[in-house]
Amino acid sequence: MKKILLLLFLSLSLFVQSQSEQLAQNYFDRGEFEKAQIAFEELLKAQPNNFNYFQKTIECYQQLSQFEKAEKSIQDRLDKYKQGSLLVELGYNFQLQKLQDKANKQYNLALDKIRKTPNEVYNIAYVFERKALIDFALQAYQIAIDLEPKFNFNFQMALLYGQKGDTDMMIEKFLTESQNNPQNSIMIQNQLSRFMTEDASETFNTALKKALLVRVQKGQDIFWNQYLSWYYVQIKEYGKAFIQEKAIYKRDPESFSNIVNLGQLAIEENDDETATEILGFVLENTKDLDLQIQSHSYLIDMKIKKAQPKDFVAINTELDNLIKEFGVSPYSLSLLKLKAHFVTFNLKNAEEGKTILKNALEMPLKPNQIAETKMELADILLFEEKFNQALLYYSQIENESNNSPIGQEASLKIAKTSYYKTDFDWAEHQLKVLKSASTQLIANDALDLFLLLNDSKAEDSLHVALKKFAKADFLVFQDKKQEALISFQAILKENKGSEIEPATLIRIGKIYEKLNDFPQALSHYKQIIDNHKECIYIDEANFYSAEIYNQLNDVEKAKPLYESIIMNHADSIFFVESQKKYRKLRGDKDI
Repeated sequence: MKKILLLLFLSLSLFVQSQSEQLAQNYFDRGEFEKAQIAFEELLKAQPNNFNYFQKTIECYQQLSQFEKAEKSIQDRLDKYKQGSLLVELGYNFQLQKLQDKANKQYNLALDKIRKTPNEVYNIAYVFERKALIDFALQAYQIAIDLEPKFNFNFQMALLYGQKGDTDMMIEKFLTESQNNPQNSIMIQNQLSRFMTEDASETFNTALKKALLVRVQKGQDIFWNQYLSWYYVQIKEYGKAFIQEKAIYKRDPESFSNIVNLGQLAIEENDDETATEILGFVLENTKDLDLQIQSHSYLIDMKIKKAQPKDFVAINTELDNLIKEFGVSPYSLSLLKLKAHFVTFNLKNAEEGKTILKNALEMPLKPNQIAETKMELADILLFEEKFNQALLYYSQIENESNNSPIGQEASLKIAKTSYYKTDFDWAEHQLKVLKSASTQLIANDALDLFLLLNDSKAEDSLHVALKKFAKADFLVFQDKKQEALISFQAILKENKGSEIEPATLIRIGKIYEKLNDFPQALSHYKQIIDNHKECIYIDEANFYSAEIYNQLNDVEKAKPLYESIIMNHADSIFFVESQKKYRKLRGDKDI
């Protein structure tokens, strides 16, 4: 019984202490430093050795300009514990009073502590960093390293140099750490990539590339080729990454899968020229059937996406020949799915597409292959306007995939199917969840459709225009371009000046692009740029127009459109790509 009472007492004491600490921190966070001071003093009195309570108490004194009280508390603790980090605390208290000479004296005494006992560096450098005393923190680390070469503070020093704006030293320290401890490379690359984002200046990218090139040229270590390949992937220069991967492959044939992955990245970023070159290299240099099938699948998929009706017969023959060459098996599933999709959406033969996929489902497939095959089958059923059957398959995938990317894709397709059926309330319900999907592309698509529904429903309570819009969108899904174009043109004519007008203009522009009628596409995008400057599609209109002009080699018209996105739409999903292409068109020099 006594033990139970003791345990209850201890539990209650811990609970009360936790509540008191939370209350003190809340006062501090709200800037109520008088109340926070009293609360932390009480906590410190109960636990004199708790450094966090001591630190917060000192910060309260300083916030209330009670510097003498802070000095006495720090000095008393220093006399008692002899901790070098308290010298930094004491110096900082002088610095807050603009007594810099006194502050520097204490900081230098702290550095002397490291000279006598190098292990003191951990606490002393940490406090220097917390106080944003970057130069002193760097000195602390360097002194310790000079005395004990076994110490490794490259990562910490790199971050500090980055805070100082000394990018050259930051890069030097990060790359040195990467070479010495390759297991830390991913963590370091994550840090470097932060400086390579849209907010970083081109100067940093140039400095990093120069440092990597120097290391590649100095020796034969493929580690630096891999690093340089990583760099080029970050800036989406897949052709240059491919040059590095080929150099790696010559010395390490086991790295071949990296080249295939690079080809896939190039496809995802619509760099078809580089992707074709990479996949051609793969086919020339591998006897691995999986890689051959994968490469052929990627290549023919690119052909299908760009194909015009006159190309269909040749593509269909090529697919048949590939399936004949590699056989019908789980290994050739990617080719079978392509064939099913092509005969359905391009040749309008849904029955053949379904037969191919139903036969594929009879094979011993892995769970992810089953999900992918069912997804394609559901798409074909949707093409046939068999909405409920399509929803059944999508729902199976959603339920069996545990919120994985393919499960989220199925969820998006459920929402889109409801939208095509004009069941807008259910579609909107689904899209609310998908807006925060872990897969960015799915989240973006969900948000776009959600905003379309939300804006259009608010303006049109009977959903007259929205129903027509959804049916036209369904024609786009079915790849019935001319019918979709006629439908959207009718919507545009009937809804001038409404919320649905810019969305309609975007849809018409994209259809004209697929038909290779670029003047008409540009004309419709320009209507958004000129007349709908505040709509959510303005960045799309600018980017799609810039892409067309870029494709047509009209640099002077493309540049201002990319620049408009950079200057006015920093939150756009097209921002990074616009920045990269604008710099290229501007003629920024490459090392």
